[in-house]
Amino acid sequence: MHFEQGQGLRRRKLLQTGLAVLVLGSRQLAWGASMLAVRVWPSADYTRVTLESDTALQASQTFIPSPPRLAIDIQGLELNSALRELVGKVRLDDPNIAGVRVGQNSPGVVRLVIDLKREIAPQVFALAPVAAYQHRLVLDLYPRVVADPLEALINERLQGAAPSPATTAPPIQTQQAGTADPLGELIRKQAGKPGGPAMAPPSVPAIGAVAGSGSAELMTRRTPRPDPGVYLDSPDHPPRATSPQRTDRLIIIALDPGHGGEDPGAVGPAGTREKDVVLQIAHRLKERINATNVNGSPMRAFLTRDADFFVPLHVRVQKARNVQADLFVSIHADAFFTPNAQGASVFALSQGGASSSAARWMANQENKADLIGGVNIVAHDAQVKRALLDMSTTAQINDSLQLGGAMLREIGGVGRLHKPKVEQASFAVLKAPDIPSVLVETAFISNPDEEDKLRSTAYQESLADALMKGIKAYFARNPPLARNRAV
Repeated sequence: MHFEQGQGLRRRKLLQTGLAVLVLGSRQLAWGASMLAVRVWPSADYTRVTLESDTALQASQTFIPSPPRLAIDIQGLELNSALRELVGKVRLDDPNIAGVRVGQNSPGVVRLVIDLKREIAPQVFALAPVAAYQHRLVLDLYPRVVADPLEALINERLQGAAPSPATTAPPIQTQQAGTADPLGELIRKQAGKPGGPAMAPPSVPAIGAVAGSGSAELMTRRTPRPDPGVYLDSPDHPPRATSPQRTDRLIIIALDPGHGGEDPGAVGPAGTREKDVVLQIAHRLKERINATNVNGSPMRAFLTRDADFFVPLHVRVQKARNVQADLFVSIHADAFFTPNAQGASVFALSQGGASSSAARWMANQENKADLIGGVNIVAHDAQVKRALLDMSTTAQINDSLQLGGAMLREIGGVGRLHKPKVEQASFAVLKAPDIPSVLVETAFISNPDEEDKLRSTAYQESLADALMKGIKAYFARNPPLARNRAV
């Protein structure tokens, strides 16, 4: 009896399923992709739109220049509530998108029309599932006309004004190696304009982001320094035998808040995201840098990202080179499998093997950022990328060790250190030629106690003070050199 009832229930379910097929039709069953989430990441660099689905999507695009808009047809998709949410996710202050329209263009094809505020160079590409993400269709909207970040920093100095709004943008070719120093040329050009501002150092600006990327080749050429041998806290390493010198130029410190946008970085037990806390620390450090002079020359901080958006690793390096940064400081928050790991660390580049297995593991983790954040591999020339990241010199690494040693000494006065010396590994973001570069792991966000510290204003302020003292200590022993100019 029970067997016959079970058979009857199964037959009824089969009949109901068949009826559903007749009602929905073959078209709806064939186009089975489901939209899981839509996200918009606005910035002056570019605006990214991400469509996440349970299966891979294909898209074709058409750009209409007047008025500027981008039409994108997505195949294998039906209009649903998640796609309609995209319309409301565009912010009024988005520098690139004015609005979005979405509709069912034809059976199985959804059309997005993105109304633009300026002409853009779109990149549309798909990403395979990785980490917490399933299939992603990415729309990167890069402005065709970009601002020169180096000129923005110089104008800020000349005008003595607060930093202007962020003017980041994708790389463009504006300066070739071997030409005159762009800093000197721009300063002379600005000073020579009728009614141009005087050359006096500016007043201290308020905290704010001056970020961006042109594509000028690095003009600064540093004289190789002796191998430090040991770190700055050792009496065996005396200061360089030079008297303080006035360089009469901007001292530019590139600050690189790790992760961002699609890449949250590590996430603490209470849900704190690495990308958020490191950006807050970077802004606090920027405020201190902009209020500091070195031997009479003003300092300015340059952020590789000033808001919540993704920047590929090699672009972070290129941005620092484009503004001819004197130092590069990448800011992160560590994570490990267990909640017991604790303490801050400082890393420099290694041309050979890592200084420890932990350093190698950490470099591998950080170098995965491009996979999670999402890089359009087709848009980058692999050979050029490899050349950019393989030009680091022994002198650069030695200077990085000195900078890292100075910072580590100061951080030790704020909290616990994970390791007592600067570690080395092959971090992609530390491979800027001629720019001393360090990566600071501020604490273990995977440790509940240290996660609480990272969220606190007091710890962030103390850490920013320590990093600033480390930068000043480095320059006290290694005064910034005057930039060479073409004869």
